[in-house]
Amino acid sequence: MKKLLIASAGIALVALSAQANAAADAEIGKKIYDRAFGRGCGACHDISSNPQLRELIKGGKLDRAKFGTVLKEGKNGMPKAVEQIMSLGPVKKEGLTEEQAIDAVYDYLSK
Repeated sequence: MKKLLIASAGIALVALSAQANAAADAEIGKKIYDRAFGRGCGACHDISSNPQLRELIKGGKLDRAKFGTVLKEGKNGMPKAVEQIMSLGPVKKEGLTEEQAIDAVYDYLSK
């Protein structure tokens, strides 16, 4: 009985930790989205004439792999953004890798 209780508590702790990490990732993603290129990604992506990232991601039209590729390589008028993202204070403070930073932005936009 004691082992079952300890195992259950461990599972609950892991679940809560995962939720806390997801919330922290989304918060870092928001900071990246708001600060990249000095004016934030929304300066271009929140206006109707440009791709609406939230809608594309939520609608399943922009998967994580393609999102990452565009941030790394650029596309059409979209400049390469990974270097800019990696230079941001919140990314440096958390010691994120490129993939973790991209995940954070993608996670923020998917909410």
